[in-house]
Parts: sequence; C-alpha cells; structure tokens
Amino acid sequence: MKNNEKVTTIFALGGLGEVGKNMYVVEHENEIIIIDAGVMFPEGDLLGIDYVIQDVTYLKQNENKIKALFITHGHEDHIGGITFLLQNVNIPVIYAPRIACDLIRNKFADRNVNYKNLEIYDKDSVFKYKHFEISFVTTTHSIPDSFAIVIKTPNGIIFETGDFKFDLTPIGPMADIHKMAALGSEGVKLLLSDSTNALSPGFSASESCVDEALSDVFAKHNSRIILATFASNIYRIKHIVETCRKNNRKIVTFGRSMETAKEIALKNNLITDKTIFIEPSEAKNLKKHQICILCTGSQGEPLAALSRIANGTHKQIELIPDDIVVFSSSPIPGNRASINRIINKLYLKGVKVYTNTELSDIHTSGHAKQEEQKWMLRIIKPQYFMPMHGEYRMLKTHGDLAIDCGIPKENIFICKNGDTVELTKDGARLGKRVQAGDVYVDGSRIGDIGSVVIKDRKLMSQDGILVTILNINPLTRELLIKPNITTRGFVLVNENAELLSKIENKVSEIVVKAIKNSYNYVDLKNQIILELNPFINELTGRRPIILPVIMEVRENI
Repeated sequence: MKNNEKVTTIFALGGLGEVGKNMYVVEHENEIIIIDAGVMFPEGDLLGIDYVIQDVTYLKQNENKIKALFITHGHEDHIGGITFLLQNVNIPVIYAPRIACDLIRNKFADRNVNYKNLEIYDKDSVFKYKHFEISFVTTTHSIPDSFAIVIKTPNGIIFETGDFKFDLTPIGPMADIHKMAALGSEGVKLLLSDSTNALSPGFSASESCVDEALSDVFAKHNSRIILATFASNIYRIKHIVETCRKNNRKIVTFGRSMETAKEIALKNNLITDKTIFIEPSEAKNLKKHQICILCTGSQGEPLAALSRIANGTHKQIELIPDDIVVFSSSPIPGNRASINRIINKLYLKGVKVYTNTELSDIHTSGHAKQEEQKWMLRIIKPQYFMPMHGEYRMLKTHGDLAIDCGIPKENIFICKNGDTVELTKDGARLGKRVQAGDVYVDGSRIGDIGSVVIKDRKLMSQDGILVTILNINPLTRELLIKPNITTRGFVLVNENAELLSKIENKVSEIVVKAIKNSYNYVDLKNQIILELNPFINELTGRRPIILPVIMEVRENI
C-alpha cells in the first residue's frame, strides 16, 4: 500500500455462496453504508431454526461509521433481517423504495419494533456523504420498486444491480437501460451483479408470457381455480386480478402474507379494483366458474394455505374433484420434495394440477439468465467484477461469463462472505477478511443456538434419547436400586426388554465401579456417557443422546 493511500473496501456479510441472507457493505475511511439486510430460510438439516441471518460483529465494532442502510427491494432475502439487525446495531437511517417501506413497516408492527428513521427513496433520489454519493437506477424484478444502487466513491463508481432481469414487455416499468449505459460510458470501477440464474442459458421469459399462459388456463376451465404463488410477487398478483376480471371471476385470498400483499397493492394503486376481492363466506353464493382462490403455499410450506387445503385440514376450503390447482412459481432449491408431496396429495384428491413447464409458462423468474447477465456486463463495462447473490457454482459461472464478455480473469473476484475487495485509484485487490458467518434464529432466541446444539438436534432426530435415572445414597455411596432406563425415539420399550436389561446392567456396572472411588456427579455422568456410548453402538449401531439423571436418596428405598 502506498503511503497515505485511501482504500474503499467492499465485502459481503451474506449473499455469497448461498441464495439469501443478502448484506453488502462499502467502507471508506470513517464512513460505512450497508446494502440490504435479508434472511435465509434454513435447509431441512437445521432442525428447529426459523431463519439464518448474518454475523454483524464487524458492524457492531464499527457502529460509529455507519451512515445508512439502503434497501434494493422488498423481498425477504433483502429485508427479512432488518428487525434482527436493529437489535444488535444502531442504524441511523434506513432508505427503501415505497413498496419495500410498506413491507418493512409491517415487520416493525409484527415485532413491536419502534424505529422512526425509515425513509422512502425513488429513482431521482441522491444522498451525499463526505466520501459517498448514492443514487439509484430502476430495474425490472418480480416485485415493484426494485432498484440498482450506484455508489460514487473517491476510488471510482461501484454499481450494485440488486435482483434484476431484462424484460422488454414487463408488467411494470422498464429497466432504465439508458441510465445504465450512461454510467457505463462514465466508467464503472466495480460491478456487483445478481448471479441467481447464472446456470440457466438464454433469456428469462417475459412476465407478459405468463399473463398469456394464465389467461389460457382460465379460458379453458369452468371449474374453481386455486392459484398458489409468491405473495411478494405483486406484479403476478396484479395480472391475476386482471385475468380474473376478464373472466368474470371473484378472488378469495388465503394466507397472511397474501393478505398483506393485497393490501399493499391496493394502497399503492397497483391494483385499483377492490370489488374483485370477496370474503370466503360470499363465495358460497357464487358458481364454481366465478371463483378464484389465491393462496400461499407454492413452495410446499407445511402451514401455508395450500398445504392445509391438500391435507384436508383447511377450515374454509374443501377440495372438489374438478378443481384446478395452479402453481405459478418455480421450486426454490431445497423445496422440490415438499412441493412434490403436496402435488401428489392434490392428485389423490382427483384435482387437475398445473405446474410451470416448457409447455406452460405459468411462472417466470425475476432473475436474469445468462444472456441478460452478459447484457448487464456489456452495458456497464466495469473494470472489475464481483459476482454476488448466489451459490459458489453460480458465482463461478457468472465469472466465466464475464471473461467471455472481455473482462480479464485477474479482474474478477469470486469471493466468500467476509472476503474484502479493496479499490484504490490505480486498481483493485483482495484485502484482509472480516468476521462473517451464520447466526441462527430460533423463535425469539438469536445467536445462542450454535453448531453443537444443531448437532445434538440431528442426533436426537436420528438416534433418539436415552435417559438413565440413578438412585444413590450419598452417605453410603450405594446404588440403591437398578437404574431406570427411559427412551424417546431410540427403541420401543415394550419390544426391547432384553436390550434395555443389558443397558441397565451395564449402567449398574459402571456406577458401582465408579462410586467405589471418590466421585462427584459431573465425573460420574461423564463416565456413564463415555462407557455407555460404545456399548450401545455395538449392540444397536446407533448413538442416542445419553442423559444421566442422579437422584440423592438418604434412606433405603
């Protein structure tokens, strides 16, 4: 580093090597700006975990430098972590687009968060700080009010795309390609670009194609239509409303997040016809071809409306054989098995199911595919490139696309969360890592569920629990009666009397041997676990969690 060289540092605390948990940080001397604060939904192996959020230790340590949190758009993987962030770090102000602001305010109300400094920005907003100038570029995504963020720094322009696609016939506004091109001509030092669909060749389908495909489904059938989609895809909801209006259908909504999305769309005049929505009780007075049920559960979530409908446990809807169920969504990685279970249950009920296929475009992604990613690279013409928002294979493939578009391999940074890229007047380089990682949210508990707890939960889910209850006279140091063995999720007690008898005898042997010597409860418990574990494993091939319980009894039983 040259003497007095002032570097601009860029890094992710979430969003690299994963889909979700997005949080990107730009720092120059005594100023930090943060872009997005999302959550990631846990895979099935994170038992009991509700959300995965960022380790924000670095932000806490540098709290006095933070100027603002900027939100690109209102999806959960970009705003879902805000309430958790505010519990740990002082954020002076949050700037977000109009729709995202409404969604964030709902989160504040749900979690009783009293935060006053939430401000709306639009495409013309500009925020100036000592070292940064922040402006915005309209992009196309599956939710209204989506933006790329432009950060002018002393060491060049950083362009962060947010989630984007290029749709030439969108339902909402067009991406501002001209503004992007002007920035490209001005000179962009570093591009951070959405990598979610880097493995998918070609162009993503236009939202207008989905409109046509859904219209065909509605026109073909005179049955009741049950349509599941992402509640956050407000543009999809908007043209479902238009399709229902054209086909003389009324809409009944089910699912809390769907209700919220409907209210936000009505409030912001994205949907203007309130009369198309009816209460469930009103639907009883209509014929089947006059009804569309719009619900959550397109990802097979067990408590969502569609899952309860498929299981026959929904209090207000019962499937009938000629129902049509439409999944206007694609599976999020990890959800395919859950979705398939729901689809099979629906088929068992005799209903017809439509899913998104090459023959039926009833969903399109809000993320750019390869040709659109190349287009972004060509328009912005960055000197350096850092793929973001994706698993490692997506980031790597996006990096390869950048090489195809003329960016030198040495100018491409495939980073992990915590890796830093340092911009200087002369170029860019990798810097020192900052602390980054996963923090688990379990109900109201944040961060106190570590890998050891998760490992224990996995063991319990696979091999169960075995509890040994010991009655010991502390004065005579005698085991008064045989140990009592209780199990949960290990074996059926009634069918494994011989096995449990062997375990009881082994525990007795361990205890008798141990208490001949001076002992304390901790040492005795550890000795039981140490010797009993391999003994049970040899007998059964399983390793249950062993919980010794010692009860002091001062008189003979």
